[in-house]
Amino acid sequence: MGGVTSLRLRGVSKSFDGVTALRDVSLDVADGEFFTLVGPSGCGKTTTLRAIAGFESPDSGQVRFGDREMAGVPPEDRDVGIVFQNYALFSHMTVGENVAYGLRFRETPGGQSKAARVADLLELVDLPGFEDRNPDELSGGQRQRVALARALAPGPDVLLLDEPMSALDARLRQDLRTQVKRIQSDLGITTVYVTHDQEEALAVSDRVAVMNDGRVEQVGRPEDVYRRPNTRFVAEFLGENNVFAGEVDGRGGDDSGATVRVGGATFRLPGLDAPEGSEVVFCVRPEHLTRDAGENGFEASVETVEFLGESFRVHLDWAGSSVTLRAPERPAEDTLLVGFDPEDAHVVSASGSGRAVVEERS
Repeated sequence: MGGVTSLRLRGVSKSFDGVTALRDVSLDVADGEFFTLVGPSGCGKTTTLRAIAGFESPDSGQVRFGDREMAGVPPEDRDVGIVFQNYALFSHMTVGENVAYGLRFRETPGGQSKAARVADLLELVDLPGFEDRNPDELSGGQRQRVALARALAPGPDVLLLDEPMSALDARLRQDLRTQVKRIQSDLGITTVYVTHDQEEALAVSDRVAVMNDGRVEQVGRPEDVYRRPNTRFVAEFLGENNVFAGEVDGRGGDDSGATVRVGGATFRLPGLDAPEGSEVVFCVRPEHLTRDAGENGFEASVETVEFLGESFRVHLDWAGSSVTLRAPERPAEDTLLVGFDPEDAHVVSASGSGRAVVEERS
């Protein structure tokens, strides 16, 4: 590989025919980091990837590889390897020829012969001896691994992965994402991964950027973004979450925080610094709701129950809103008394306050 490469985007914006795709996107990706852009369709994550690759020129802002400004640098001179969603393998070429195609304009890293480089990469992606196969003889997962080997062939500084597993079944996706993470870690290559799959983003990433409507909503380690979402969008998009909106109706001391009235119930949120009468939005993950109502309890009606193997997902109706509980056993009752530990709530917005955050316990 060509050396230490970090990525930096500053104020990147892009529009297509008057429709804004990116709005002032700023990101830092460290050398050797597995960094994931996650968000719903149309949020701007693929446009961001294409701006890094050089397939799109920003209307404003900068893209830098290390200290090098990329404005005007064509894709073929950016030292990136790209794996697309549709594999983009050449059907008239063998597997070996497809992998070697990545070397057509570059010297083979380390002075290897092309044949040796192809053999090493197929070994790396667990396809040794597949050089003479045709792509149409391979499964979807195998074709995707060939595409990965081709992208890695010239030893790029940066690897870009654009929803590479979206066409695969769930079990194969799980197996392949583990393999991709292993390969990335072994090579130490700076990687930007695009996906709409929240579980995938949380599983493989060193850090994630959650995008929405062309903006970056939050960047952080997967566990931090999951446990402490900055916005309501992140709270609702990244994994299951119960989001409650209410009004502060009482203030306690520094330790007791404030009480928030939601519907007909009152919940205590420690550490909440918001004036009485202000609006508060907070969230509680389904796994943090319990059948032991405790201090922050409420009664809800069971609507549906789903068996997930390791647990049951219980959909509840409370005050006209849907609430989700994860339970180890199927509930027998039609009405449940549930609740949550005040320390397991996380405030995502509070009007009239500074930065209102209720930290979850580690």
